[in-house]
Amino acid sequence: MGLDTPKQKPHDRLAELLSEDMNGVNALIRERMASKHAPRIPEVTAHLVEAGGKRLRPLLTLASARMCGYEGPFHVHLAATVEFIHTATLLHDDVVDESSQRRGRPTANLLWDNKSSVLVGDYLFARAFQLMVEPGNLRVLDILSNAAATIAEGEVLQLTAAQDLKTTEDIYIQVVRGKTAALFSAATEVGGVIAGVDDAQTQALFDYGDALGIAFQIADDLLDYQGDTKATGKNVGDDFRERKLTLPVIKAIAAADEEERAFWKRTIEKGDQQDGDLEHALELLNRHGALAATRDDALGWSEKARAAIATLPASELRDVLSDLAEFVVSRVH
Repeated sequence: MGLDTPKQKPHDRLAELLSEDMNGVNALIRERMASKHAPRIPEVTAHLVEAGGKRLRPLLTLASARMCGYEGPFHVHLAATVEFIHTATLLHDDVVDESSQRRGRPTANLLWDNKSSVLVGDYLFARAFQLMVEPGNLRVLDILSNAAATIAEGEVLQLTAAQDLKTTEDIYIQVVRGKTAALFSAATEVGGVIAGVDDAQTQALFDYGDALGIAFQIADDLLDYQGDTKATGKNVGDDFRERKLTLPVIKAIAAADEEERAFWKRTIEKGDQQDGDLEHALELLNRHGALAATRDDALGWSEKARAAIATLPASELRDVLSDLAEFVVSRVH
């Protein structure tokens, strides 16, 4: 997340507290991404899985289960399921977005080809469904399969909404719930379900994951316009160049006069971008307070996540999850 602080980052603390469980998840991932007949599958999967990501989503599942007192073996299966779903969607996303880089490395579709990326992504989805069946819990199956459908739905919605000036904040949140928050909330909710906690606690875990995912994505979209390239790994204005209608731009368009609206129509809808357009876009975002309002929204969702987790029994893991909700938006302070 690119924030240098003397204090240990919450996701690093989570990884430390859950290191034994996480070793089990990593071993299970390696075992299940193997393929007897198609060696390209583990090659492509390993390129992403071993890329040094934070493994935040599986950590959320492990933390939720442990926090709720679970002592069985199946939280490891569910955490691996969540990581497989996430990896499959990354493989597919990079093809859809025609990306050439992820986490500072060439994407699988660039190193191999689009066909390999799509088919290996399909294989990982199938493996995820095999894993989620193994705990023998229908509610877990329901939550994770719904999340997989919501993710796909969010991606398709984004195709039509991303360059349409009529896209509202509500549609944006719907897209974000699909592409980011659905897997966060499923990851936390299944931890509670496998531990057998009551509906109120399970709902609190869902609400935490949902708000955390939305805060995380809004912060990410804001950093595209005001982040430090070294810290974020993204160039300022990438979303603008890729004609993505994210929350800051949606807010600026809602406040735009006729001339400003024509500018957004030319640059985002039509993709006719010229020298100086990014600077003008930034000026419009500042003129209408769109960046400050987006920051307020990110902080609001972070607070919702912290309020949700605060209703659960006190524990060290709960405190770290609360810190995590604060941390994902600390980048935009």
